[in-house]
Amino acid sequence: MGKNIIILNGSPRMRGNTAMLCDALTEGAKSAGHAVVRFDLQRMDIRGCLGCVKGGGDAANPCVQKDDMALIYPAYTAADIVVLASPMYYWGVSGQLKTAFDRLFAVAECNPGYANPRKECALVMAAEGDSAENWKPVLDYYHALLGFLEWKDRGSVLAGGVFEAGAVAGRPVLEEAFRFGGAL
Repeated sequence: MGKNIIILNGSPRMRGNTAMLCDALTEGAKSAGHAVVRFDLQRMDIRGCLGCVKGGGDAANPCVQKDDMALIYPAYTAADIVVLASPMYYWGVSGQLKTAFDRLFAVAECNPGYANPRKECALVMAAEGDSAENWKPVLDYYHALLGFLEWKDRGSVLAGGVFEAGAVAGRPVLEEAFRFGGAL
């Protein structure tokens, strides 16, 4: 039975390496019968969290801010798997992804004790560097986040050594992303 997958693409480059990895993952996931919804966050009007802790009043659109997060909330709620996709920025995720992910707290505000919905999660990332030392900070953050949310880690596709937009083209990591999507 297919799963519902949401991709939060935090790349500002619509034809960049992260986007190409998302395309390959999506093709693989769809070929395996999964439903995929992708949000290219750079193209969306998403404001930063206000820290007001006043969300949760409307489960369909739980945040007090009314912006393009209203498009993401239903897909997030229905998703079995959340794919966090981003280029590595200063050994972390992009601001676009962090901003959108922070705003998902409004969904937790709908639940007693701010309980987050249980999800499975995967990480897709492109980076200039390609050493274990380079990946460590972002992987530490990712695993800590999943631990606190009590989400199941489905793995990651890491494309290192790609800085220029489109540098991932023709590399084996695109086939890896396709297979990874099919295995979700």
